[in-house]
Amino acid sequence: MQIDLNADLGESFGRWTLGDDDAMLEIVSSANVACGFHAGDASVLRHSCEQAAARGVAIGAQVGYRDLAGFGRRFIDIEPQALTDDVIYQIGALEGFARVAGSRVRYVKPHGALYNAIVHHEEQAAAVVAAVVQYDRTLPVLGLPGSAWLRLAAEAGLRTVGEAFADRAYTPEGTLVSRREPGSVLHDPRVIAARCVRMATEGVVEATDGSTVATPAGSLCVHGDSPGAVEIARAVRADLTASGVEVAPFAASPEEGTP
Repeated sequence: MQIDLNADLGESFGRWTLGDDDAMLEIVSSANVACGFHAGDASVLRHSCEQAAARGVAIGAQVGYRDLAGFGRRFIDIEPQALTDDVIYQIGALEGFARVAGSRVRYVKPHGALYNAIVHHEEQAAAVVAAVVQYDRTLPVLGLPGSAWLRLAAEAGLRTVGEAFADRAYTPEGTLVSRREPGSVLHDPRVIAARCVRMATEGVVEATDGSTVATPAGSLCVHGDSPGAVEIARAVRADLTASGVEVAPFAASPEEGTP
């Protein structure tokens, strides 16, 4: 049994540091690297790509709304063509740094409010799909199972990979509890690790009402900006390994190893 372990990285900006990217890159198998629209600057993106490439970690473009002040967590009612153009721009920017580092962008994952919007927002989901198709239709896309995003991506012929969240609470409908709600983010490494093992081996997670929700996932996300993120990621990887689950990137190339 195998599963990918991903984290959102490259989100520091200038003299402001968010998370310990270098430590996380020793643990995860895929890095969702910010592309400068919701977080990250040119030097941060380059460093993230260099460190990921050095460790054999797959580099993914984490695309989002143009919203540095809100960290990409505010919905923007943007025109579809403008959103398509913004996503192409972001993938291309990160691709430059990945290639300089001796690697390349291996997949695309939306960030924050855009990720949540295209679970149901058909028009924006189609716009992001169009961007990936126009840029490179061989790129896999990562997202929430059952979302409009993954459905439309599959219909367009893209490879889709379902994602589950290690440290986020789930609603009975299988969506993520809003970060504005209490208890939306979990913090106990042991609890989180146990949830991840269950998601990887059984494909389910306990929702906020105690019900069991299906989480068919090829990748688990551990947030790099949460308090104790590195400790949580280490606990998750250790418990997965102890349970016989191999951690490996879903989008690695033959010439790139796994961490």
